[in-house]
Amino acid sequence: MESSSPGDGTERSSLIKVDPGFHFRPPPDPHELSTFITPDSDLFQTIHMGAAIIDHNLWRLDIHGLVERPYSLSLEELKALPPTRITSFHECYGSPLKPPTEFVRRIGNVTWTGVKLSTLLRKAIPLQGADFVWSDGLDSGSLSTISADRYQKDLPLSKAMCDEVLVAYEINGLPLDVKRGGPVRLVVPGWFGTNSTKWLCSLAVRKGRSTGPFTTTFYNELVPGDESGKMRPVWEVEPSSIIVNPEPGAHVKGPEVTVWGWAWSGDGIESVDAEVDGDGLWNGALLFPRKEFEWQKFEKQAFLLPGEHTIAVRATSCQGLQQPLSGRRNQVHRVTFEVF
Repeated sequence: MESSSPGDGTERSSLIKVDPGFHFRPPPDPHELSTFITPDSDLFQTIHMGAAIIDHNLWRLDIHGLVERPYSLSLEELKALPPTRITSFHECYGSPLKPPTEFVRRIGNVTWTGVKLSTLLRKAIPLQGADFVWSDGLDSGSLSTISADRYQKDLPLSKAMCDEVLVAYEINGLPLDVKRGGPVRLVVPGWFGTNSTKWLCSLAVRKGRSTGPFTTTFYNELVPGDESGKMRPVWEVEPSSIIVNPEPGAHVKGPEVTVWGWAWSGDGIESVDAEVDGDGLWNGALLFPRKEFEWQKFEKQAFLLPGEHTIAVRATSCQGLQQPLSGRRNQVHRVTFEVF
């Protein structure tokens, strides 16, 4: 590898080209997400400005900024470090061009393999006063009317030092492909996917937040319930859930019907409650605990007479946040089906 200084811009020389344009591949419907681990082929894809095509032999990751020891890693050197695997839900926040009031279910549950970001940062030794890590992708282009020479996000240093945050090179045991952000991407379990920078090439320790469009113009929202107009970054995932079974329109043998699905949030789910036919009586479901950052399975036995019924489920996080009933991207999921 040619001699260069970390953060001097030459880390971008591994870029061959950017296939331009926004790309979104939706996930399957909730009733099709029946496996604990979501195959990569069933996981949503979101590409904001275009997919970065990269020469893996030239790729390097620079760790620099407000650190004592800036340095660079090749792909081979990164993979030689002790690997960490973590299973985590992976959720897309939704379009940054729309208010978060529409029902969104862009979710899956996967296992990532990579190196702890904290390991890389500790080697560089962040300086006193530094409080954010800016991550750069090799993609560039336009989203809506905004152009950017790179996709840049930031993480509070306190989050970046958490053990679950990875510089990842595998998903479900296989190398990351181009559309998944390969060869290397950031993974921030518990936070929305927008924070997990794809085609990663640079990690800069800084004082203060990034001023790029993906932290200023895009991916900020009004704080729910705050009438002052206060904004917050799209970071930690709020509680949400989906019903996998029964599927919409199903004909189910009664009277005992098994309702089950997945629930998730950044801090974990404490409880899931189910409501039948809008009666306002929310009764607890059996909830399986989480070990890492994976989604959690819930089950509920409902005794239903023949006819059409609607089941709704509502998750509550360990911090006590509840899914809203309506008007929010993570509003409760309802399924209508027939019992015979």
